[in-house]
Amino acid sequence: MRPYEGLLTAMVTPFKADGGVNEEAAVALGGHLLSNGSNGLVVCGTTGESPTLSDDEMVALVTTMIEELGSEGTIVAGAGSNDTHHAAHLADRMAQAGARALLSVTGYYNRPNRRGILRHYEEVARAASGTPVIVYNIPSRTTINIDRELLAELGQIDGIDAVKQSNTPDLGPIEGLTVLTGNDQDLARALDLGCAGGICVSSHIVGNEMRRMFDEPDQRADIDASLRDLFDAMFCTTSPTPVKTALSLLGHDVGGLRLPMVEADESELAVIRGALERHKLLSGVHAA
Repeated sequence: MRPYEGLLTAMVTPFKADGGVNEEAAVALGGHLLSNGSNGLVVCGTTGESPTLSDDEMVALVTTMIEELGSEGTIVAGAGSNDTHHAAHLADRMAQAGARALLSVTGYYNRPNRRGILRHYEEVARAASGTPVIVYNIPSRTTINIDRELLAELGQIDGIDAVKQSNTPDLGPIEGLTVLTGNDQDLARALDLGCAGGICVSSHIVGNEMRRMFDEPDQRADIDASLRDLFDAMFCTTSPTPVKTALSLLGHDVGGLRLPMVEADESELAVIRGALERHKLLSGVHAA
């Protein structure tokens, strides 16, 4: 299996009480995920609160995850920035650390045009020195969409091998690129369309069930329907607040969040707890 296929979990970053990265807890959580449906982990992506992590924190965590879990599953490193120089620098460091692939987001806020997007990814791919780069297309966060034609152009760049497609209307095969969905709600449809898999959040909680969508295609639609309410709960407010809340309720040591992300309020907590209860995930767990 290539490093950008299957069910990849966009992993949260556990924090200590003092706000520092809890690498020991990250290894424990990563091992749990790889034993419960995930083919691999995306470390230091947006779900991992990468905008609040320093480069050194990110590289140290990715290095630890590779050393401890790299033989058990694929470790993909977040290496994105809206500053091309910074993105290329991160790509170089993560490639040297041994990441199997890199996830690199498009230019948020400064919103480059088509020529700028092509030049950006040329530089990132060059810095990655042969480590596959996954383009991350998420217009809801970047405000720009890489259309199918431009994605196909990006696929002609040596080293740009895949796309995490979080723009639902454009989900589908792209010539020259392996396509993964970035939306949990689109995983079943992506597989039906022949895409390679997904980079998902709810797989923290129901990884084995989501893996069944790959292994039991005849049951895919029913599995998807049964998980819809949990998918909705994991995005009842901005991620990763819901999934970190759910993990804490399930007894995992993930700590809090770094500002500007904040803890779930009472109404959000009720939605998250309700979904876990409906799926009987809190049975035998001391829920806070």
